[in-house]
Amino acid sequence: MDAAHLVLADLDLSGCLFAGTVHLDQLRLEGACTFDTAPPAVHWRRRPPVRFTARRVLAEEHHWRASQPGAVRGWNVAVLGAGRAGPLQLAPVYRALRKAFEDGKHEPGAADFYYGEMEMRRHADDIPRGERGLLAAYWALSGYGLRASRALAWLGAAMILTIVLLVAFGLAQDTPKQTATGTVPAGGGKVTFEIDKTDPQNPTSNRFTGERFEKALNVTLNSVVFRSSGQDLTTTGTYIEMTSRLTEPILLGLAVLAIRNRVKR
Repeated sequence: MDAAHLVLADLDLSGCLFAGTVHLDQLRLEGACTFDTAPPAVHWRRRPPVRFTARRVLAEEHHWRASQPGAVRGWNVAVLGAGRAGPLQLAPVYRALRKAFEDGKHEPGAADFYYGEMEMRRHADDIPRGERGLLAAYWALSGYGLRASRALAWLGAAMILTIVLLVAFGLAQDTPKQTATGTVPAGGGKVTFEIDKTDPQNPTSNRFTGERFEKALNVTLNSVVFRSSGQDLTTTGTYIEMTSRLTEPILLGLAVLAIRNRVKR
């Protein structure tokens, strides 16, 4: 079928098969055109348990997922004669529908089809393993930049881990003080002083105190916005802060990106 300049309005498209359609990106959807959705709730029978994100899903993806080994309940099985379409065929279909929604200035609606496109790319056999690994990390951290709650959860976990590590290993026992040493020549004259500062050391006891927690929280919050706290840290603490200053702003950025992708017009 050629979908060029085709307009669909107020139709139930939950069982429609889109694979093989020509000029699908020129399709216009108006009114209450509904698609099928992913199975809701958490599926505890899987090991590990799995929860599918609520989104618009094409009938062909339902059929493909239902045919996979260990498929959870809720994916619709293909009826006789529906044909077979896998990730290789469905990725360009999702991409074309996403473009159709974007051309219609419906950016939030296009987000579901972008999510479906990325899912099909992650499962496609023609994608190199390294790229699929990056896509898997992108999915796990932020739902392809569309799930702010997931990115914020990872950010919260990273901040808690940073605070615990700083309190345990990163903060110095006491603030190192500068000392000046020098010698006075016997016959008088110029005195030369050498100013030195001792290396920060971990405390031998009472590491988890309110004061140390407050300092660790200060370091962590500054790391989220890519700033240095100015606290005296041990060598281990310095590396912990460097790592947090790299990872936590990225997670915050993914959360902001996800919110923007959901609300922009």
